[in-house]
Amino acid sequence: MKKKLVKLLHDNVKQLNQAFLNGHQASCLDEKEQAAFEKDALEMSERGAKVVSAKISGDIMNVMAYEQQTQVEYITVIDRLLKQGTMMFMEERTMRRRARFEGSKLVSDEAVPVHPLSLQERGEKCSGQIYREDSSTYNRRNAVRYAEQWWNDYNPAFVRFEDNCTNFVSQCLYAGGASMTSKASKQRGWWYANEQTMSLSWSVAHSFRWYLSGATSHLRGEEKKSAHELIPGDVICYDFNGNGTWNHCAIVVAKDINNEPLVNAQTVNSRYRFWTYQNSPAYTDQIQYKFFHIST
Repeated sequence: MKKKLVKLLHDNVKQLNQAFLNGHQASCLDEKEQAAFEKDALEMSERGAKVVSAKISGDIMNVMAYEQQTQVEYITVIDRLLKQGTMMFMEERTMRRRARFEGSKLVSDEAVPVHPLSLQERGEKCSGQIYREDSSTYNRRNAVRYAEQWWNDYNPAFVRFEDNCTNFVSQCLYAGGASMTSKASKQRGWWYANEQTMSLSWSVAHSFRWYLSGATSHLRGEEKKSAHELIPGDVICYDFNGNGTWNHCAIVVAKDINNEPLVNAQTVNSRYRFWTYQNSPAYTDQIQYKFFHIST
C-alpha cells in the first residue's frame, strides 16, 4: 500500500479520535455517524461526564485496488477514559471500517458490519468448555466476569454469528448459573446443544426478548420500568426503530455515579458503554427498551 495513502488513513483516524474526544465534527463521518457523535456529546454533558483522554489504534485487514480506486478495510479499537464526579472508568469499542480512495483522495470512510467466519468456513469445530457453578441461584459476579473476559473475543466453546449480541449475552447468563430448559424444540425454551442446534431465544434478539417476558421457570426476566432499577448481571433489550422488532441486547456490568447502567455487548464489541446507545448510528428517536432483572 502506498505510503501516501497510509498517511491519509492515519490522518483520518486522528480526526476520528478528536471526534471521540470532544464530539467535534469530522469530515470523514457520514450523517448518521456525525449525528451519533453529537448525541453522545450532549448525553455526556447531561450525565456530568467528560472525556479525559481518547485513543484509537488499529490494523489494516484488507486492501483492494483497481485502476485509480483503492478500498481499505481496517479494524479500530477505541479507548476513552471517562471521568464522572469522583468516578473514572474506561469505555472501549471495536469497529470495522472501510475507507475508499480515488487516486490519493479519501472519498469515504464508514463503519461496516463485522463478518466473522463461521466455524464451518474456518474448518473448525466448537472446542473448549465454559466454567460455571451449578447453583439454584443466579451468580451475577460470574456472569459479569464472563462479560468482561469475552466482550472483545469469542469463546471457542460456542458458535459465533455475524450478529452475535444475543449469543454473547446468553453465554454470560449461562456462566452465571442460569439453567437451560428442555432441548425439545428450537421455538421453545432457552438452550444450547452445539454449533448447529440451539433455541432461537439463545441467539436471536427478538426471540430472547419475548422468552424473558414469558418464562416461568429456569432463566426468567422480571420486567422493570426504568434502567435505574437494574443491577450488574441484568439485561437490556433494544428495538432501535421502535417498530416491534427487537434487534439488540446487552448485559449490565456496572453502574455509573448517577446509578445508570453501563453495558458490555457484541456485534459492535463494547465495554462499559452507556446503556442508551445514543452514540450508535443505529439509534433513532423511536427507540424502545426493555429492562429485565434476571432470576432463575
